[in-house]
Amino acid sequence: MGFMAAGMAIVYLAPDIDSPVFELVLGLVLVALGCSLAVIGAWRWQRTMHVLQHGGQMPGPAQVLFVVTAIVGVAILIAVVVVIQT
Repeated sequence: MGFMAAGMAIVYLAPDIDSPVFELVLGLVLVALGCSLAVIGAWRWQRTMHVLQHGGQMPGPAQVLFVVTAIVGVAILIAVVVVIQT
């Protein structure tokens, strides 16, 4: 939810970004990342509960690596916007 709130804040409350395109893209990326994290978390929780109840292999780290990669990508995008703005 934090990423979705940050995306909304950037689009509606960030007056320092000069380009509305950067503002919109950054906001949409953060909202999309927040939605993806919610879906991945729910799916992973459901899979883990199924494995605990019925046995089997626990989910691997692939989703966690996706989340980390996405967060690093957003951080780089924010850094690029900050550098362009200054």
